[in-house]
Amino acid sequence: MTVKIKTFVDELRGKSVEELNEELVAAKKELFNLRFQNATNQLDNTSRIKEVRKNIARIQTLIAEAKRA
Repeated sequence: MTVKIKTFVDELRGKSVEELNEELVAAKKELFNLRFQNATNQLDNTSRIKEVRKNIARIQTLIAEAKRA
């Protein structure tokens, strides 16, 4: 893991399940907007879509861990 990802995950670990759900909703909205921009050829950085998808997966993983604990 890179330092940027590590700090992102550490920041998420300090949040409650409710805050993680809010982050998840925000990330999904961002992904929708990025896909929309991509479809209309307005997106410059297409790698951002992949990054946001991975962040969504990280958030979902932490939510699942919190529910199991």
